[in-house]
Amino acid sequence: MKHLRIVTTLCAVTCGMWILLAGDVRCEEKETKPPAVGDMAPDFELATLEGEKHKLSELVKNGPVIVVMLRGYPTYQCPLCSKQVAEFLNAADAFGKYKASVVLIYPDTKEGVAEHAQEFIKGKKFPKHFLFLLDPDFEFTNSYGLRWDAPKETSFPSTFIVDGDQKVTFAKVSRKHSGRSKAKELLAKLRKASLSSAVKE
Repeated sequence: MKHLRIVTTLCAVTCGMWILLAGDVRCEEKETKPPAVGDMAPDFELATLEGEKHKLSELVKNGPVIVVMLRGYPTYQCPLCSKQVAEFLNAADAFGKYKASVVLIYPDTKEGVAEHAQEFIKGKKFPKHFLFLLDPDFEFTNSYGLRWDAPKETSFPSTFIVDGDQKVTFAKVSRKHSGRSKAKELLAKLRKASLSSAVKE
C-alpha cells in the first residue's frame, strides 16, 4: 500500500509538471493581435529605400499618422496595392490639410525587399508627407499581428490612424485582398477628429 501511495504521488507530480509546461507553451504561442481603436500603437522604426530611418513616436509629433500595410511581394506586385497607393497619392493635398503623414509599409524577405520595393514604386512620386518604408523579414508585420501565413501571402492589407498621443483612432484589417480603406474614408475620420479638437479648444 505504501508503494502504491508513492507511485500515485509521483504520477500526480509528473502530471502537474506537464500541465505547467503545457501552459507555458500556450503562453509562448499566444497570437499577436493587431492594435484596435483606443490601443496604444506599438512603436516602430523602419527605413526608406535610401536608408533614412523613421520612427512612429517621432512622426506623431507633427500630426496624425496613417499607417498603411501593403502586401509587398507575394511572388508578384499586388495590383490592388498599386491601386490603393495611387488613390492615396491623388488625395495627397487633402491629407496635407490635416497635417497627416501617410506611411506606406512594404514587407518582403530581407534579400528581396529592396529590389521588389524599387519595382513597386517605379513611376510614382511621393510628396514630403508620404513615406515609403521597408519591412525586411516581416518584422513590423509580425509585431502588429498582420502576418498572413499562407502560401503566396505576406500580410493582411490594413490601415491605422495614429494620433499625437500614439493612440489608434482608426483601424481596418482586411483578411482578404480587397476590403481596404479608402482615402475618402480616412479623410472623413481626420475631418471629424479635427472638428472635435477645435471644439475642445
